[in-house]
Amino acid sequence: MFINRQRELAFLRNRKKGKKPEFIVIYGKRRVGKTELVKQFFKDVPHVYFLADKTSEHDQLKNISEKIALFFHDEFLASRGFGNWGECFAYLGQKDSMVLAIDEFPYLIESNPAVPSIFQKGWDEHLESANTFLILLGSSIGMMETEVLGHKSPLFGRRTGQLLVDPLSFVEAHEFFPRLSKAEFMYVYATLGGAPAYLRKFDPRKTFWKNVQEQLLQAEAYLFAEPEFMLREELREPRNYFSILLAMSLGKARVGEIINETGFKKSLVGKYLSVLLDLRIIRREIPITEKAPEKSKKGLYFLSDPFFRFWFKYVFPNKSFIEEGDSAYVLKHKIKPDFDLFVSQVYEEVCRDLVRSGVGKKKYSRVGRWWIPDAEIDVVAIDDESVSMLFGEAKWSVKKVGVDVLEDLRRKASLVEWNNKTRQEQFALFSRSGFTDELTSHARKEKVFLRSF
Repeated sequence: MFINRQRELAFLRNRKKGKKPEFIVIYGKRRVGKTELVKQFFKDVPHVYFLADKTSEHDQLKNISEKIALFFHDEFLASRGFGNWGECFAYLGQKDSMVLAIDEFPYLIESNPAVPSIFQKGWDEHLESANTFLILLGSSIGMMETEVLGHKSPLFGRRTGQLLVDPLSFVEAHEFFPRLSKAEFMYVYATLGGAPAYLRKFDPRKTFWKNVQEQLLQAEAYLFAEPEFMLREELREPRNYFSILLAMSLGKARVGEIINETGFKKSLVGKYLSVLLDLRIIRREIPITEKAPEKSKKGLYFLSDPFFRFWFKYVFPNKSFIEEGDSAYVLKHKIKPDFDLFVSQVYEEVCRDLVRSGVGKKKYSRVGRWWIPDAEIDVVAIDDESVSMLFGEAKWSVKKVGVDVLEDLRRKASLVEWNNKTRQEQFALFSRSGFTDELTSHARKEKVFLRSF
């Protein structure tokens, strides 16, 4: 099943129609579907696809030689292989409009740090003039941004396009489970996030809790060890990073709270947070009205991926129970008691994403949250051009939302300092269980946006 990615596919197909040399960089976190995207593009495109690994440069050249030899039916190349990358590029430079994709390009750099310079020379001297369609893919976002896209990289300026492949949104991911209502699917999304590789692991014929027990709370299950494997792949000191991520999963969002929870020095925590931000494993949030976001001291840190959040909150701390086969105990006593509170935080994020896609015909340039010590608003959107704001509240509750919630939202909105005398205001309420008749009537008169799921 291939869900969505129509914009990305259209981008690649349109570039292919141009019949010009193309140097496309595709990057994003692991398991988001980069490889599957390229495979869909390749369905009607003759190509060579090469997946790099952690072997030596000699073995990498041997493996790509075999792939290229098979594509061109070149028995001599198959028996001899390329002695270096220069030979490879010279050979491909003789093949007009060749399509070549190299997946996990950072592994090539690990085997030889000079690879960016080598590829830059190969592109300039051979591949560009041969109208080559070159695609470099990578899951190590930090390395792709510094070694391929960064202005200090030898490859800087060569790319003709790039795609940052993000996890699927809630709406897109829901297509994996079309028989579930949006409210039912919220449990799945809060657990797995938008990575297609994870969503495929849940069996739509089974209950949500059965899937959790079999796919996350079994020591042999793929998802049980997945975050640990991924982090060990990316990080040199995973144990210390695990402590920080565990602290965040417990609700420690401020630097001081993380320091107190982990016992690490402030300088060490700052360094680790910087690395985790670069890898997109965590995100930093500041109140949306802050005038200097980078300098703000109000920053809060959160795990950016729902699956990692679930794993660090419920799986990692309970590994000993799970490895002893006590998954039923973990499910009943560790997960279910506060799971709706956990889901409510993801629900707020989903509501912010919905506002980003537009409220009616209105789109906002910035969407986020706002807070002060005594008040917080789940959804705040700003449009600088029209000097307008949207204030929203997201309620993951079994009770219908009433007028009191709207009145409290209006009260909190009056505390927000941003063009107070000239701004236009719109209000929105999101609810898992719907709205009272009184609120529905009230909202119709005052044009309050209501969304239930």
